[in-house]
Amino acid sequence: MDSPYDVLGLDADADDTEIERAYRRRVKETHPDRGGSVEAFRRVREAYEAVVSGTATPPADAAPGDGAQSPSAPADDGHAPTESSEPGSRAPGHGPVAEGGERAPGGRRSTECRVEYLDYEVLSDHGWEVDDPDLFEKAGAADLDHDDYGLFLAEPGETLLEAAENRGFAWPFACRGGACANCAVLVVDGGLDATVDNILSQDLVDDGFRLSCIGRPVTDDMQVVFNVKHLPGLDELRLPADRFERARADD
Repeated sequence: MDSPYDVLGLDADADDTEIERAYRRRVKETHPDRGGSVEAFRRVREAYEAVVSGTATPPADAAPGDGAQSPSAPADDGHAPTESSEPGSRAPGHGPVAEGGERAPGGRRSTECRVEYLDYEVLSDHGWEVDDPDLFEKAGAADLDHDDYGLFLAEPGETLLEAAENRGFAWPFACRGGACANCAVLVVDGGLDATVDNILSQDLVDDGFRLSCIGRPVTDDMQVVFNVKHLPGLDELRLPADRFERARADD
């Protein structure tokens, strides 16, 4: 079986920039909406997660001792590292679980998460700012449309985007592989595990931005502002909607 490095077309000593570029290229090549297959796309995502978490086995022709984990290492299950992950993972700025989060064995959350959401596009209509300390209190009192503001429960194992879609919402997305910012959200309160997130800069991560297509809730409650893809720093990381036929036309 090809190693994760082979799947991404990487050498075992590839640096973070090379890994990010290879991942974005392979996501586009294998995406089902661009002629790829679901299986190939899944393998690329799992390979990327294995590489950035440090659990990937080296390519078949890699010499021992070049930094990759040996074939006897535990197999990656396609999910974020659990609390036992070693320090120094390639993915910057994300711990395996946020404070207050509860995980089941294997790294998945064991309870539902209560998600309070708000569409960024309604803020200007009401004269609100995204950093207003009482933003969600204002939204709750404003009689907004259910698509723009409300609550839903995210099931264990669901990404935030999956949770929204499974409850009938049409949030922005494009690649579904963490390789663009179309699905970006601002986490105002709570935690969203995005251990494999490599497309966002550290400054964006520090400001609370995450990618909903790969991030899974890790706290009992969350407040998120979605549809923030046009904010400075995110707009240039978007993929045009015509790259992926199923992306929303206004993405």
